[in-house]
Amino acid sequence: MLQLNYLRENRDEAVRRLTKKYAQVEFIDQIIALDADRRKTQNQVDSLKGEAGKLSRQYGEFRKANNEAGLAQITAEKKNIDEQVETLSSQLDALEEQLQALLVQLPNVPNDRVPEGKTPEENAVVFSHGEMPNLPETAKPHWDLAAQYGLIDFELGNKLTGSGFPVYRGQGAKLQRALINFFLDRATAAGYLEVQPPILVNKDSGFGTGQLPDKEGQMYHVTVDDLYLIPTAEVPITNIYRDVILKAEELPIKNCGYTPCFRREAGSYGKDVRGLNRLHQFDKVEIVQVQHPDKSYEALEEMREYVAGLLRDLELPFRTLLLCGGDMSFASAMTYDMEVFSGAQKRWLEVSSVSNFETFQSNRLKLRYRSGSDKPVLAHTLNGSALALPRIVAALLENNQTENGIRIPAALRPYTGFDFIK
Repeated sequence: MLQLNYLRENRDEAVRRLTKKYAQVEFIDQIIALDADRRKTQNQVDSLKGEAGKLSRQYGEFRKANNEAGLAQITAEKKNIDEQVETLSSQLDALEEQLQALLVQLPNVPNDRVPEGKTPEENAVVFSHGEMPNLPETAKPHWDLAAQYGLIDFELGNKLTGSGFPVYRGQGAKLQRALINFFLDRATAAGYLEVQPPILVNKDSGFGTGQLPDKEGQMYHVTVDDLYLIPTAEVPITNIYRDVILKAEELPIKNCGYTPCFRREAGSYGKDVRGLNRLHQFDKVEIVQVQHPDKSYEALEEMREYVAGLLRDLELPFRTLLLCGGDMSFASAMTYDMEVFSGAQKRWLEVSSVSNFETFQSNRLKLRYRSGSDKPVLAHTLNGSALALPRIVAALLENNQTENGIRIPAALRPYTGFDFIK
């Protein structure tokens, strides 16, 4: 959530930057006007309470002096002030509610490095690595390979739950487990502390990281208990630090965690979501940082390169995109997407997003840090997929298919225990 003082002091800048996200910038002037009314009303309440305090002191003096007339006058004045305070306090509550309702609808302002653009086609390719796989015309997409080798049963998942909930079997299940352990080991070696968070969160957690009220329709809601299945481990891991004041010397905080993730993906259909391309339940290892504001963009580049290193080790051709304003998430200030090339489908598949949220999440979370005796200030938060499994598996299966089976990249073999899927 954007800070009110930022909008008050940088109105034109906020409009300019939010225009990149095609946001409803007219909310900014409404917010500034409501905030002015709120502050005026608060000042009136504070002034009246000050007068009431003076009257209370006078009341004590008149009581000692047995000044009945003075006591009666003060009682009447105090009653009038209390009524005014009650009326103004109700107005203040209404203004606060209106202000909050508008503030939560404003997305984060994008960094000035974010390119102009409205669609994914306008994202900027900033880096490419690896050679495209040279597959024969008879190469199969991963859903056919999964059936041929008995790795993934999409129909059984449909029977047990519904579309988008596959069942992994045999070497397919071992490949999943191998990737999870590989990603976790690499993250801990890079200085991330592994945590195992809950996969259900409350509304406060959903609000803290920006999923609520923006993405209710994309999350599975357990209505009886009013809890949400997490769309990513970012939500519970970042919320560990909700309502926390850290010491400056504790920064940066680096956490990683594996969880299943759940997304309704309402309206998703067609060839682009076939097989593992888009699921309602999938596994992912997430990396999260809480950073000093002066170092958060350096950390973003470090996280981007870290994910690139994972893809290099998996021997997958990939490219890095800097997302344009119109394709960014609600809460992000700047995002890199990583895409791998899927040989049989002949298309790029997104496998990771690495984002800096600056103070947008920490303002909602009330996540601050303090240097010495200074006043606490908001920290910056960042996260990234490192990595999401389904499309990684899709690309591994498709790009490494041979006459002798599906080759496992060398870095992964200590985790799978086999060199080929046969």
